[in-house]
Amino acid sequence: MILSFSIPPPDPGAPVTMAANAAGSCCSLLLWTITCVVAEPQPTTESYHIAAGKSEPCSAVLNGSSLNLLEEGSAVECHSVLQLNGSQWCSFVKTTEDCKLDSGFIDYLQGAVCAFPHNVLPLAMVLYAIWLFYLFVFLGTAAEAFFCPNLAAIATSLKLSQNVAGVTFLALGNGAPDVFSAMVAFSDPRTANLAIGALFGAGIFVTTVVAGGVALARPFIVASRPFLRDVIFYMAAVFWTFLVLYFGRIDLGQALGYLALYVVYVLTVIISSMIYKSGKNQTPASVCTSEPEICDAEDSNPSCIRTNAHDDVSEYQPLIGTETSKSTQSILLDSLNPIDIQKWRRNRLACKIFKCLTLPIEFLLLICIPVVDSNQEDSNWKRPLNCLHIITGSLACILTLKSGYYGLLRINGQFPVWALVLLISLIIAVLVFFTTKNEEPPKYHCVFSLIGFLFSTILINAVATEIVNLLRTFGIIFNLSNTVLGLTLLAWGNSIGDLFSDITLARQGYPRMAIAACFGGIIFNMLFGIGLSSLIQMTYYNNVLQINRDGLLDWILVGSLGLSLVMSFIFIPIQQFKLRPLYGIILVSYYVIFVIIALLTEAGVIHV
Repeated sequence: MILSFSIPPPDPGAPVTMAANAAGSCCSLLLWTITCVVAEPQPTTESYHIAAGKSEPCSAVLNGSSLNLLEEGSAVECHSVLQLNGSQWCSFVKTTEDCKLDSGFIDYLQGAVCAFPHNVLPLAMVLYAIWLFYLFVFLGTAAEAFFCPNLAAIATSLKLSQNVAGVTFLALGNGAPDVFSAMVAFSDPRTANLAIGALFGAGIFVTTVVAGGVALARPFIVASRPFLRDVIFYMAAVFWTFLVLYFGRIDLGQALGYLALYVVYVLTVIISSMIYKSGKNQTPASVCTSEPEICDAEDSNPSCIRTNAHDDVSEYQPLIGTETSKSTQSILLDSLNPIDIQKWRRNRLACKIFKCLTLPIEFLLLICIPVVDSNQEDSNWKRPLNCLHIITGSLACILTLKSGYYGLLRINGQFPVWALVLLISLIIAVLVFFTTKNEEPPKYHCVFSLIGFLFSTILINAVATEIVNLLRTFGIIFNLSNTVLGLTLLAWGNSIGDLFSDITLARQGYPRMAIAACFGGIIFNMLFGIGLSSLIQMTYYNNVLQINRDGLLDWILVGSLGLSLVMSFIFIPIQQFKLRPLYGIILVSYYVIFVIIALLTEAGVIHV
């Protein structure tokens, strides 16, 4: 087999001389990278349907026996396996087309029903739950410590203002788990409802539990204009999605409308920031002294909220004391150590146990993904480790891209692609090593931030694929719809980091930054999570995505999120933008009631 490679010709435009043009070019490059990384769907029909995760018994099941179900396995849905005897599950899963996975490294469903006896299936589910938790930790660690800092470095190299960087690059960094999970879920019609459930579920969780937790941690006065701006745009995004669900389709114009709405949001942030700064310069100093909240009404967008930027000691500070000059071997050994001895001594026993469990994840990411961080010495330039990144990161990415499909291909049927990547990366690493110094970063060090962005994007996408496949397995075995799995497990897994980081920010004296992250970040997640995901899939179909609604549960999702936003939009201004613990309790209670209603609807207790 002859494998040919083609590279699109570069745009013959004039050289970029302004920061705005550079930012636009870089955004295009990042968007193209994300598009290429997302798994290509395996369409089975000409039109694309977002199927409900919980299937009703088909006619073959209702009118036939278990034998007929096995004989017609390729024509029925995978959820029908629950109607068979336990001894028949394995053969049904192996012969049913709907049970097969189009992507991912592990076939979780077949592994559960075939590798384990039916009477010990609960043990398999417990092991899968532990593995799911581990995958969520991997996803959060990759986004927090590697993906987000590299995006911040890219924004810094482009000399973007804090407001522009906060609502573009850093919003992508904060919402990486949500956005990538949505893209992976949308790539398969059988799991697309996971994306809708997760984005709405995460939105409700963040605007109620996280915002309520911030209010309980530290009462404060909300910045009025940014708050109203973010809530209005988020309500517009929710209403846009309501229309999409109501009409049951997403066309090209609607998908582009999601992205256009976010562009309008970014422009609004920039313009309002300029107006605020001009007004602030005209505000007398005496007014600022007596009324400090007037001069602090417009919060600057934070850096990556998931990253604890207030620590004086780096998470990956070496155990051995730094010296003015160290050998290459010493630098490499120090750089590969993922434990900070000072933090280790201060941590409690539970934190130490958790750290030990996550050490394999941190070490794997540490040797594969370069990080450019301007807050560290020499922007975190580690010459031997960065050269190693070129080799290990390239191999890891080619062996995880499309679940290793491209890496295992052979050129002319003989030379494997992974070996070619290894050879090229080895040559580049040697050139970088002999043309740079340990003491100072090279002039092209910023390129490593792009490399780190690319590597972390591929690895995050691979982990998100495994999470979606694992959640689909849970849905089939427990007979749960994808929407419920999305609004619970997937939303909780992606948002739990926001809960802890935002509450920590509030306790450290930054409650406004925390509440801005609550409402500002989820706008990006919904608009890009649905808009970009559907737009990518339209390149493989007829520019129209048909949505099969999940009944009453979809309207409960949309209505609950819309109602929580309306509550905050009305009651917070009534309280003169003072967020008190009582309102935090109301928000948390609202979320508990929402989850109970959603689960009762899933169980059929609440129905129309």
